[in-house]
Amino acid sequence: MSKAVAVLDYGSGNLHSVTRALAATGAAVALTADPQACLDADGLVVPGVGAFAACMAGLRQARGPQLIASRLAQGRPVLGICVGHQVMFAEGVEHQVSTPGIGILPGVVEMLQAKPLPHMGWNTVSPPPGSQMFAGIADERFYFVHSYALRQPLPPQVGATWTEVDADRFISAVEHGPLWCTQFHPEKSGQAGARLLRNWVATL
Repeated sequence: MSKAVAVLDYGSGNLHSVTRALAATGAAVALTADPQACLDADGLVVPGVGAFAACMAGLRQARGPQLIASRLAQGRPVLGICVGHQVMFAEGVEHQVSTPGIGILPGVVEMLQAKPLPHMGWNTVSPPPGSQMFAGIADERFYFVHSYALRQPLPPQVGATWTEVDADRFISAVEHGPLWCTQFHPEKSGQAGARLLRNWVATL
């Protein structure tokens, strides 16, 4: 039986490419803003593009922070992508304006020091040993488009994947119990991204 995956529709862009990529894994995917559907699904995906503050405003309106926290408290999988990854942290700072994040993880999302910005295109990642997220992925190159990221280390119990660009380092993916999240776009990352999504669906 196919696993049920809900993609949280809270007004962010890029929802349909994420939905199509997840459907290609064999999952039964629903793009929905219904809170109960998001709670009941085997897996919840939180996409996001654009500004941190705008995404947080949309998530709050859709009860996203409560849905995410409730699922994670029950050990039920959540996958965050791009700004959907960034909002899992405590805070985002854009244009000198600080916006509280959901705060599942510590840290401040801030502007990269690399030039030029945005960091756009394909880049490598350095996952931690034993990573489930990157299992079976030989060519660890993924598609990025962003100007902000978490640049501080995370606690040792959090599985953090790092990426380097122009002498700057940032966290490009996190595995923390039922929470997986990626700064890059797996749905735009060819075979490597497709395998990552299959790896996630296999955990559901």
